[in-house]
Amino acid sequence: MLRRLRIENLVLIREAELALAPGLNAITGETGAGKTILAQAIGLLLGARGDAALVGPDGNEAYVEAELDPPARFFEEDELEPLAELRPEDEEGLVLARRVFADGRTRAYAWGRTAARDDLAAAAERLIAMSGQFEQRRLARPAYQLGLLDAFIGEEQARRRSELRAAWRELAVARRRHEELEQGAAAAEARLAELRALVEDTKGLEPDTEESLRGERERLRHVTELAAAAAQAGDALSPDEGDGAAGLVALAERSVAPLERLAPELERAGNELRDVELRLRETASELLAFLTTLEAESDRLEQVESELDRIAGVRRRFRAASYEELLARAAEAIEELAAVDGGADPAVAAAKALAAAEQRVDELAAALRQSREQAATPFAEAVAQELQGIGLGEGEFTVNLDSTDPGPTGADRASFLIRPNPGLPFAPVAETASGGELSRIALAIAAVGGGETLVFDEIDAGIGGQTAHAVGETLRRLAERAQVVTITHLPQIASLADRHFRVEKIPGDPTHTRIEELDEAERRDELTRMLGGEAFIETVKTQQ
Repeated sequence: MLRRLRIENLVLIREAELALAPGLNAITGETGAGKTILAQAIGLLLGARGDAALVGPDGNEAYVEAELDPPARFFEEDELEPLAELRPEDEEGLVLARRVFADGRTRAYAWGRTAARDDLAAAAERLIAMSGQFEQRRLARPAYQLGLLDAFIGEEQARRRSELRAAWRELAVARRRHEELEQGAAAAEARLAELRALVEDTKGLEPDTEESLRGERERLRHVTELAAAAAQAGDALSPDEGDGAAGLVALAERSVAPLERLAPELERAGNELRDVELRLRETASELLAFLTTLEAESDRLEQVESELDRIAGVRRRFRAASYEELLARAAEAIEELAAVDGGADPAVAAAKALAAAEQRVDELAAALRQSREQAATPFAEAVAQELQGIGLGEGEFTVNLDSTDPGPTGADRASFLIRPNPGLPFAPVAETASGGELSRIALAIAAVGGGETLVFDEIDAGIGGQTAHAVGETLRRLAERAQVVTITHLPQIASLADRHFRVEKIPGDPTHTRIEELDEAERRDELTRMLGGEAFIETVKTQQ
């Protein structure tokens, strides 16, 4: 989801920071207050071109930054490899930014590091769906449509896609290996040298080595806090001078012990005091031993960092996407070297490996295709039902599946087709509508296929009454499983939001726009304004 959006000196917005919630986020305000600037900010992250007119009066540049939480395995996609190389180690989140200069030039950043604008847009487009031209562009891409259909199918399809992506990488490796061996003995020897280097560089690495080292590094990075806490606790139990907790308990026990013969009922108290004293002294000894290990680990952090750097270097050298893939490749290398040592022909072994990799890809692609064929009609019927519910006529919708060249997502091409009115031919979704109508079509598709973060800017264009209620309810249902941000004029929609922001134009020299999150009282006032004000509401009541 989109956790935070920060804007500086963009058109009329001097400075704004929006902490967005999961669920439905509504952004409202008077016409002309500057709500469209928010859409422009997100558009920059999605790859929109910069323009000098975007730079506000408070400086020579405008800046937009977003913090996002990407899903698991997000950076494993081949298209995101250039961006993944910029990711700081142990960084789970994604920070994207664009800077627009006064002459119209722009720069893109990922985690504060300079990135290509196209790489930034490729990542943002996978996490943020935005209405308008960006949604039209997304809905025109067969890969996006195929992804929505697979999302509708569910987790099992996501697992198949992940397995096929890994199998496709293995097939590429097998093809490269086979081609190298076919080129001659020199290539074969180079291949064997690479295998031996891979086995040597991964010697001693176990499945949990990297994770264990990361955990140890985290502990060692906090060794000062650990030592201080252990020392303080140990001193409280058994100090070098004076009585600590253990000594005070011993004093209590010595006070009670002589009286146990005279008052047998004190025997239990005496026994418990003796037991507590023993356990406290043992705990003090354990803390002391723990402190001793910390002192012995003074150079260990450097060793752990060095080993993790070595593992990362080996992964880069052998082009492994993950630690697990590195170990799997090492195991394959051991098997291949054993076969060579046993007299096997490397070229024959490579051919067999290539055939096996091709078969695996074909099997996974066939399983994906079967699931897609089974889901295409239910998906289309569900979208059609959503279209009718939000006032888009008959809402006839269908999904075409065609064969295409095999790739990491299979050998299928999906096309979403819609017929807004009976008698007209079906046409691609992205070519049949624009503005608010396209936003509502995108909403209907998202309500069925899901998504990460969906931003709607024109969804209330030209609607009201019952249709507005229906659109609001659809947004609310979608927000139960995806993050939704909607810029709206309609109180029917804004009243359903989990978090509500108001955009307000502040007169001055120069005039600027303020964005603030509303509390419950402020929200009631804003909804009243959107309904026409107190006077209008009272007039309606008196006419009932």
